[in-house]
Amino acid sequence: MTQAQALNILKMGDNVFLTGEPGSGKTHTINQFVNYLRRQKIEIAITASTGIAATHIGGMTIHSWSGIGIRKTLSKPELKELESRDRLVFRLEKTQVLVIDEISMLDARTLTVVDEVCRALRKSDHPFGGIQVVFVGDFFQLPPVSKQGEEPAEFAFYSPSWRAASPAVCYLSEQHRQSDVEFLSLLTGIRKNLVTNELLDILNRCQSEPPLHDYFTRLYSHNVDVDRINSEKLQALEAEEKIFRMDGEGNKPLIEQLKKGCLSPEVLHLKIGARVMFTKNNFEAGYVNGTLGQIEDFSDDSLPVVRTAKKRFIEVSPLEWSVADGSKILAKISQIPLRLAWAITVHKSQGMTLDAAVMDLGGSFEYGQGYVAISRVRNLSGLFVLKYNRRALEVHPEILRLDQMLKVASEETVENLNKFSEQEIRNIHRNFIISHGGKPEPTVSKPPSKGNGVYSVQEVRINHPQAYAKWTKDEERQLRELYKSNIKIKDIAIKLGRKPGGISSRLKKLGLITD
Repeated sequence: MTQAQALNILKMGDNVFLTGEPGSGKTHTINQFVNYLRRQKIEIAITASTGIAATHIGGMTIHSWSGIGIRKTLSKPELKELESRDRLVFRLEKTQVLVIDEISMLDARTLTVVDEVCRALRKSDHPFGGIQVVFVGDFFQLPPVSKQGEEPAEFAFYSPSWRAASPAVCYLSEQHRQSDVEFLSLLTGIRKNLVTNELLDILNRCQSEPPLHDYFTRLYSHNVDVDRINSEKLQALEAEEKIFRMDGEGNKPLIEQLKKGCLSPEVLHLKIGARVMFTKNNFEAGYVNGTLGQIEDFSDDSLPVVRTAKKRFIEVSPLEWSVADGSKILAKISQIPLRLAWAITVHKSQGMTLDAAVMDLGGSFEYGQGYVAISRVRNLSGLFVLKYNRRALEVHPEILRLDQMLKVASEETVENLNKFSEQEIRNIHRNFIISHGGKPEPTVSKPPSKGNGVYSVQEVRINHPQAYAKWTKDEERQLRELYKSNIKIKDIAIKLGRKPGGISSRLKKLGLITD
């Protein structure tokens, strides 16, 4: 399934499970959907299963959004207490679309409780109280975990609430992160649990240290290894240490949630020579979440100056992470968007794209850890594996069986979509917006072309979701970054959901092309 097809289905108002391999464009598709809904005044809640994932998408954890906290069951008195929270009731009542990202790491019991709360507070017997729910994620990645003494965690799709929601499966089949054929064959082999001798040869060729003049982030399975390496490396530097403390503003529990989920630490210790990684996207400044570099100096304002692997020098100012409820900011934190990057855990790397990484997968203990780590990089030239064990190349046997079912279900979703004419699809999209009190985007007339006469924005947006939409600063940053990465205009158009002509026009306006 293409991103455009998935977007069409999302805009119909159905419950959806959006999945696909790492790099297939799940986050991009959701961002397109979110922007579409916000332009038409539809209230959408963006949540994730973990704090780290929530900071990646600018949302809050599903636990905070629903008010359940760490609970995986609710007694009647506890449910009554939630019903008495006016602000929580108002939040759930006004929400019309609920996105839950990184669904692979959400326990089935938690999903059931969220459904129960939505039904109760919205006073509706419909699944999730009638909210359109969009589950996003890849079950081949890290699974849910349970604390010691708890019942074993189960995948979210085992929840009766998942079955009641009956989400349409949208399995994205395009690949936008990796373009290396050998590398893709390795990832596909791991994903299918068919790691042949030929694929092991590919992986074994990557069993080496990187060149001496380069130092890439190291991925480990355990926190203890990461903390030890980062501390040792920083202390070994003789330069003066600079300390940057995080600021917070707003709801205190949400501030704490943001702090726990933020990849930048609450207290950041830096020295000249320290290896660092950016923890947030800022296309205009020239970095993204996962960009690697080294502290070269500190400015007159005591801000760190980072030299990236591409020899760019960036003075790094503090940025904000926030939790929003619609357009209202509930809490925010501010910190230098850096972290020490001699090492990070595989868990914290999920959702990142790294130019290169050195991986010690000898301590892998969970299904999917090796797959998540290896799929963080773009190609084999950026993959350095120190060691790996058998578990590192294993994926969950339950998910192997599920994957084939999901692909078949996704094909059926496409077949059902194709039964509708373009006009019928436009009408469904429009009716969904109107039924939720939104304001459909106006139909505009264009000069006749090929005898077609007048056509609408909605018609063009079947294949180009952002056509004729106003350019935001974030989109312009993405455009600059994509163009500077030598990506073809037609491929940029696909990624940004716009027409190739619109991409060219904007590039000219930005002064990036002159002809």
